[in-house]
Amino acid sequence: MTEMLSERIIQMEESATLAMAKKARELKSQGIDIISLSLGEPDFKTPKHIQEAAKNAIDEGKYFAYPPVAGYQDLREAIAKKLREENHIAEAKAENIVVSTGAKHSIANVFMCLLNEGDEVVIFSPYWVSYAEIIKLAGGVPVLIEGDLENNFKATAQQLASALTDKTKAIIYSSPCNPTGSVFSKEELEAIAEVVKKRENLFVIADEIYELINFTGNHASIGSFPGMFDRTITVNGFSKGYAMTGWRVGYICAPLFIAKACEKMQGQFTSGGTGIAQRAALAAISGDQSPSKEMEKAYLKRRDLVLQLIQEIPGFKTHVPEGAFYFFPEVSHFFGKSVDGFQIKNADDFCLYILEKANVSLVTGEAFGAPNCVRISYAASEEELIEAIKRIKEACARIQ
Repeated sequence: MTEMLSERIIQMEESATLAMAKKARELKSQGIDIISLSLGEPDFKTPKHIQEAAKNAIDEGKYFAYPPVAGYQDLREAIAKKLREENHIAEAKAENIVVSTGAKHSIANVFMCLLNEGDEVVIFSPYWVSYAEIIKLAGGVPVLIEGDLENNFKATAQQLASALTDKTKAIIYSSPCNPTGSVFSKEELEAIAEVVKKRENLFVIADEIYELINFTGNHASIGSFPGMFDRTITVNGFSKGYAMTGWRVGYICAPLFIAKACEKMQGQFTSGGTGIAQRAALAAISGDQSPSKEMEKAYLKRRDLVLQLIQEIPGFKTHVPEGAFYFFPEVSHFFGKSVDGFQIKNADDFCLYILEKANVSLVTGEAFGAPNCVRISYAASEEELIEAIKRIKEACARIQ
């Protein structure tokens, strides 16, 4: 009966990260010892003071009704204050903030409000898997500019300028980046901003969801640069830096007309995000930040551990990620080879081989716009990481 479905859902690709996670869970349910390095999900628990804020909100009994569509006023004010003080986005006010059920929802709202049929969006590639599908769903056309391994997978301002056409409506990037862990420097973003400011009606969607997992110590928000507030939609949330993936709270800071449009869109689709989760988010953003800093230190330690182990695998090429919790090694050395009758033609095959023979789940780089790579999440315990990389190394050694 699939012919009864809409063309939009038939043509939409399934999220590769969620698909691999689902496959890993199925194998685990069969009693197979699978180590999952596929999902971008912190293995830490949500900090206690955030949990307590949610419990208190339940006990108060005031947050069971429909919340305001754009989010509670005090949460929006706290987010705007954070953006002014920490991100130096001086113009940020509560009216510019729309709170949604995760950063993914925020991005969907933005593209549904910005794009008309045939509008182009330049995506800095490698890119998070859902960007392209959300753009296409909104009627837009994804245009990829590719960063290579030699430049830490970061596309340049010059590439952006060359990709712009009369149909370009927006650009989108993430920093720190999912899937590469690369971080755009202030100088690199200033060069991108200069390209944007030369074009009228061109907007930047800056995905900063991994802001709190940045090993450079220098996070830069493009919306803070002169002349860029009215051209920038800053996307962020609580999932990564506060270990709140399941709470589903994200937000945008945008020019007022875009914020109001997203509120209108959200009012028809989901209304406001869960009230209890918003109270937890308020405690996260305005309370003790030390748990987030401790998690960042732990991720850095894991990065250094995994870097050493990956560099010991012949055929793997990698850069040094500067943030988030991913490695994105180039594995084309193994393409065209086989083992035990298993043909490895591409990164998809490589991931299936590693899953079946090493019992470790990874994600193919094809889904992120980099078909020669695979994504490895190190949001796992050190013991699991050591064992997983050992299994991968042994499985790769068998490939001839």
